[in-house]
Amino acid sequence: MVEKKLPLRTGVGIVVLNSQNKIFVGKRKDNPNNKWQMPQGGVNTGENFVSAMKRELLEETSIKSIKIIKEIQKIYQYELPKNLIGIIWKGKYRGQKQKWFITRFLGDDSEINLNTKNAEFIDWKWIEPKMLPNVIVSFKKGLYLNLLKEIKLVID
Repeated sequence: MVEKKLPLRTGVGIVVLNSQNKIFVGKRKDNPNNKWQMPQGGVNTGENFVSAMKRELLEETSIKSIKIIKEIQKIYQYELPKNLIGIIWKGKYRGQKQKWFITRFLGDDSEINLNTKNAEFIDWKWIEPKMLPNVIVSFKKGLYLNLLKEIKLVID
């Protein structure tokens, strides 16, 4: 299998909880078919996970007003479906290994602005945690189910 020779991209993911413990999700502009995801992105060379997390969150959502509730110790990963290998990330990776953070949004919804320099989302909303597995692309469902367990530890 050729795709197994491709490495996993190192990335970060951010669970953003509002004051009602609802989770921020964005609708990706490259997959607008009612599929949503939490902010995530790659780690640049020489960048630590916390810096990458804050940068990605700002780049994708304009959100700055957060408090880190938990840095999840486990590194989660997912593999791209075969039809996306060679297309996403200029064909350099077969999936991602990610360090996830659970954060509390301390700002007002007016802080959220998707019209950023390299916009990735075309819409956003707050959802109940239990809805996460229902809104995500199928190849990330296992990852999101694991994250849901981590989120429940923090909000229950």
